[in-house]
Amino acid sequence: MDLRKLKTLIDLVAESDIAELEVTEGESKVRIVKSSPVPQNQVVMMQPQGGQQYAPAAAPVAAPVAAAAPVAAVPAGHVVKSPMVGSFYRSSAPGSPSFVEVGSVVKEGDTLCIIEAMKLLNEIDADASGVIKEILVENGQPVEFGQPLFIIG
Repeated sequence: MDLRKLKTLIDLVAESDIAELEVTEGESKVRIVKSSPVPQNQVVMMQPQGGQQYAPAAAPVAAPVAAAAPVAAVPAGHVVKSPMVGSFYRSSAPGSPSFVEVGSVVKEGDTLCIIEAMKLLNEIDADASGVIKEILVENGQPVEFGQPLFIIG
């Protein structure tokens, strides 16, 4: 299981009311436990041959800090951010027209894109009215929680 899937699982557990999640993929097994008093996650990956145990909880925390520096170059306007970790799609299906393009006029509540997370398609709606000034993510690209997706002017 790759680190991107682990980060997605950690974020889903953190944002939900579940206290514990266990996933088996092939011979690998991952168990994520949310502690009660402090919202921290524990990830242990077990190998079937009595191999090493991994606790990558510190690595995902460091990655968003490093990615925060380029965000300062975002142009002025209302920023629509990703509410979750997943894959960004500009249209509802391959070959279909995009929900919005640069220059499109949108109203609050209009669908801007879809983010796929754990095989679920989540429509992301505009939280402000205006004109799409910039689309900051390429179609099919993975996105992080809080990552800027669109600029609405």
